[in-house]
Amino acid sequence: MFEDLLPAVERGILEAAGAIPVVFKGLERSFEKGASFSAPSRHDHHELVYLRSGRAEFDLEGRKVVVDKGSSLVIRPRVTHSLRALDGFVEIVAVYFGFAQPNTLPLPPHDQLAQSGFQFRTTDIEPRSLEKFLSFATGSEPATDDRAQDPFILIRGKSRQDIASLVERILRENRLESYGQELMMQLLAMELLVTLARGLREEWEESLRVRTGKARELVRIARDFIIENHDRDISVAEVAGYVFLSQGYFTRAFRDETGLSPMAFLMQIRVEHACKLLEQKDIKVSGVADQVGFSSPQRFNAAFRKHIGMTPMEYRRMVLRHKTGHELTGET
Repeated sequence: MFEDLLPAVERGILEAAGAIPVVFKGLERSFEKGASFSAPSRHDHHELVYLRSGRAEFDLEGRKVVVDKGSSLVIRPRVTHSLRALDGFVEIVAVYFGFAQPNTLPLPPHDQLAQSGFQFRTTDIEPRSLEKFLSFATGSEPATDDRAQDPFILIRGKSRQDIASLVERILRENRLESYGQELMMQLLAMELLVTLARGLREEWEESLRVRTGKARELVRIARDFIIENHDRDISVAEVAGYVFLSQGYFTRAFRDETGLSPMAFLMQIRVEHACKLLEQKDIKVSGVADQVGFSSPQRFNAAFRKHIGMTPMEYRRMVLRHKTGHELTGET
């Protein structure tokens, strides 16, 4: 069964993401304040560094990045980097991973991969494999902005604890020679990259709050989408997906900008459109409900009464009386 399970998983991921994430080495290191690597490092694979304790400054091809306890840093392939301990005792865990192409599978046993002299060949790693996998994991388009060009990715958000836990599990599994280790290591590698993808998405969404007008622009696009599609059965999840935001963040951002929840705004648009249709006496009330996107006349009546304070039929009668009064007095 195990022999059949992983190939099936791999085939699905290969078809969607173009590569399989594989963790092939893990190590632990400690530094005292002021200490640093004896020489800058440079690898042909991705390196994820997690700080168990302390505070460290990384130099990544001239760019200085401070990483605090509990945070993680992903260093891209072929990026020259060094570390300097800033505060007290710094303890790090480094996990090295790459993306195996179909012609490189199956991989050697992990006890061989963990030997200090082993590295993936440069030809085994596609520089954009990380973007492809992150896009696959989040169901979004591959990054085409500066995020894809940065030599590193820093994770400080709420996903950092999940990433830390996975790093520790990978390190522990790598020390053992337990039954199914090969399968477990590859599954952990996939879980790590999916968790990383989630963390990046969360951080990108939160960063929208500090980018001038960005959240406002996405909310405007979402409002237009709701207005254009109010007559069909749309959900908050669908609208959030349209602007590539999680449902929770989208709902908060939408309420911050408009003062209404997305569903309240949808109901408002539907009722406003219904009011215009109700002015036409040749359209049945049940027909109005269907045209503005309500699944039943009962739901339409309840929503209309909540917003207008009367039933759709009462509103129509009021509008028609008002029109008749104007016609009788000659007013326009």
